[in-house]
Amino acid sequence: MTVTITAFERSPDRGKGLARDMPVRWALEEVGLPYRVRLVSFEALKQPAHMALQPFGQIPTFEEGDLALFESGAIVFHIAQHHGGLLPDDADARARAIAWMFAAQATIESPIVDREAARFLESDKSWYEERRSGVERRISRRLVDLSARLGDADWLDGAFSAGDLMMITVLRRLESSELLNPYPNLLAYVARGKARPAFQRAFDAQLAVFTAAASG
Repeated sequence: MTVTITAFERSPDRGKGLARDMPVRWALEEVGLPYRVRLVSFEALKQPAHMALQPFGQIPTFEEGDLALFESGAIVFHIAQHHGGLLPDDADARARAIAWMFAAQATIESPIVDREAARFLESDKSWYEERRSGVERRISRRLVDLSARLGDADWLDGAFSAGDLMMITVLRRLESSELLNPYPNLLAYVARGKARPAFQRAFDAQLAVFTAAASG
């Protein structure tokens, strides 16, 4: 059965690979699973047909036969569970990789998203700079801990896993800032992830959608 995912018809990230379908594309490329992409407009996101798949009117969704999933982390987890290459065979190592998937979205991404929301929604407020500084301090505290844990290893726990895929996806949201600069090992970690052929194929596929929309 062919997998179908949804993605923005016109991505607000301008093809930078930051839209939420990117980790799903990357995971599918890592395991070598063919997939189709159904592009949706912002208007279509809130229509009943899409809301039946994604109750919050977002992307991505994942369809395979009778199974429909939403939330990028859950989709990546499903892919990793059913196809080799993203989760270790050893039960303990597998559990640790899954823990890193949760850490990426719950612990690391949370203050990063707060920073983005403040920048886009609150930058005209008198208290914005204080708010921004506070959020960036929270991010830095998380990065200190993550950097210390990674050390000089290539990946978070042995071989590359879905935990690394999700963590690198989250850290890429900081690339337009200078918040990663004090942590050379995290910069190198992100670069290693981006150098993976599967990442490059996923990135190029997402960029091609934006390029086609921009020229259309």
